[in-house]
Amino acid sequence: MKQVVQNYKSGELALLDVPVPGCKPGGVLVRTAYSLISTGTELMKVSEAGMSMLGKARSRPDQVAKVVQSVATNGVPATYRKVMGKLDSYTPLGYSLCGVVEQVGDGIDDVKAGDLVACAGNEHALHAELNWVPKNLYTPVPDSLAPRHAAFGTVGSIALQGVRQGESRLGEVALVVGLGLIGQLVAQLLTASGVRVVGADPDPARCELAERLGAAACGDPASPAVESAVAELTDGHGVDQVYLAAGGGSNQPVELAARLCRDRGRVVDIGKCRLDLPWNAYYEKELDVRFSRSYGPGRYDPEYEIEGRDYPIGYVRWTERRNLACFLDLVARGRVDVEPLITRTADFDDAVETYQRLKDGELKAVAVLFRYPEQAAEDGPSADAPVVSVPVVPGGARSAAPVRAAKTPVRLAFVGAGNYATSMLLPHLARRDGVELSTVVTTTALSAANAQRKFGFREATTDLDAVLGDASVDAVFVVTRHSSHAELTRKALLAGKAVFVEKPLALTGEELTGVLEAVEESGNDRLQVGFNRRFAPLLQEARKRFGARTGPASLRYLVNAGRLDHGSWYLQQGTEGSRFAGEGGHFVDTASWLLGADPVSVYALAPSGNEDLQVVLGYPDGSTATISYVTTGAAGFPKETLDLVADGKVLQLDDFVRSSVYDGRKRWVSSRLPKARDKGQSAELAAFVRAVRTGGPMPVPLGSLVATTAATLAVRAALAGGAPVTLAEAR
Repeated sequence: MKQVVQNYKSGELALLDVPVPGCKPGGVLVRTAYSLISTGTELMKVSEAGMSMLGKARSRPDQVAKVVQSVATNGVPATYRKVMGKLDSYTPLGYSLCGVVEQVGDGIDDVKAGDLVACAGNEHALHAELNWVPKNLYTPVPDSLAPRHAAFGTVGSIALQGVRQGESRLGEVALVVGLGLIGQLVAQLLTASGVRVVGADPDPARCELAERLGAAACGDPASPAVESAVAELTDGHGVDQVYLAAGGGSNQPVELAARLCRDRGRVVDIGKCRLDLPWNAYYEKELDVRFSRSYGPGRYDPEYEIEGRDYPIGYVRWTERRNLACFLDLVARGRVDVEPLITRTADFDDAVETYQRLKDGELKAVAVLFRYPEQAAEDGPSADAPVVSVPVVPGGARSAAPVRAAKTPVRLAFVGAGNYATSMLLPHLARRDGVELSTVVTTTALSAANAQRKFGFREATTDLDAVLGDASVDAVFVVTRHSSHAELTRKALLAGKAVFVEKPLALTGEELTGVLEAVEESGNDRLQVGFNRRFAPLLQEARKRFGARTGPASLRYLVNAGRLDHGSWYLQQGTEGSRFAGEGGHFVDTASWLLGADPVSVYALAPSGNEDLQVVLGYPDGSTATISYVTTGAAGFPKETLDLVADGKVLQLDDFVRSSVYDGRKRWVSSRLPKARDKGQSAELAAFVRAVRTGGPMPVPLGSLVATTAATLAVRAALAGGAPVTLAEAR
């Protein structure tokens, strides 16, 4: 079998072939599905191994003291041989995993072969294909919990034990210093227990992640933001607890704890950070300094860990194993969310390369998982694999929509009547000849009544099924929140309706596949997604003036998206997807339309640690499109600017108020500035209504809609993998 090992003397990392461990009594043999890299503890060990001998000595004074003692006892030659022998040998890495029980040792009756278990221990839950794990260091995984999430069990137990040491109470305020993997989990656990959390970390991306997962406020510890947040949440008294989850040689964490903790507050050290306590500050507040020892009671006790002697629950409520089970239960019930913490999932065969990228700083991560061969075969391509499948568009003859009499109105139903529907769609449709606004469906009766009154719908209701079952309705507009688009589109297609769905069509690959399965099942491909920019008059005219291409093109699209208002539902990324997943399809579609093809590759970077993105699309003829999606630009700068360069020509679009084409000899500029930005909604709606009325093809081919959606969703995979992904049709 294979195992990740390191030579502490040379720093060499290797994926070594080693014998399979035997299944001893009192434990189980576990085949690993996923193991988790501790980006704090393990990387510290990997970094130390790369130091000089002097550097190693400085980083581990405790070990130096043992060497000095050995010299005094055994002499220099014997001590030298002993130390060099220990250094120049392979040591294991890893201590948190999830896997399947392959064999059960004598004395074990709580699990059987085939059961899924989470395992702990730096000698038993290693980055290896098989591990022998004693009874008190594994626990069964709840049925509803995914193996990749159960692999967080050990680090979750470390965070949980730290929170227990803090003795937090409902309504208190806590400061978490360090928002790496452990700090993120501590913050979530505190939030789940009714404690308001302030986070401190110099990395803005980690601060944003913690806030997204429930923290009240986060910021750089060197800035006044953290102190201001603490003052506001505690009426100036200071936090009840401080959790030190940071590492390194700085004394800033303990000094910050003294400054921001209340009188007689608690300071809990979880990470390995410098602890030169400022005596006056800690004495004057009589601060209670506590240490959290790893996964909980039982740690470092061989009778508990190796021999399996449990502590009576009446005396020790939370042991290592009980903490492990408790954390898994919290994740299974949705009280803790570990999925957003996963920066990368790497195949186990790429373990050495992954460690090296982490060590070099090329891969910046909160959590990294190794996925093992058998799990990879079961899962199929991983989220960070170089190929992302584009669902196959159903082929064969499609059932044509009936051709309507010229004077028969097209009857439309709207599902949703929010701001976009009432400002950008319904005003165009309400005054269009040959259109009847039949029914509006909303979740609240009042919003339906308002839309009916304002736009003249024949009926208003909250009953979607009644609309889908109404044979007189020709087409359904889906203009609801992003998370419901795919399911509502699927239902409307199965009901035989033509569908206009606002972007995005889907938020996941599974949702996109579900829509196409509905097309296949119903024979109904009458679908349009609200990618309106390709219909904008200025862009249409500019494309015509630019003419045909003979060589590859380079396209740059700057989207100055700006910040969202506090409370916007767009910020609910857990349910509504990221901002780019929600609206990025607009820009992908526009680029693909201008370049006349669907993208075949996607690369993405998030250099600023916030929602800013750089997305590079590759096309079959070698053309590229770079979409710069930024939220940190000036509010007064144009929202969308675009340049297309090819064959000695340049096309420019300035925020849909001016377009230009340069061809080397002359320049064409849009003849007039429109009174308002026309981003193509009116023309798009006219094309859709015409297709419904005549039975002709939809304005945009279904294959293009699918390719654009798949490319938009692939951005997440490209970010996770840190490398370009290839878009390939599923087989």
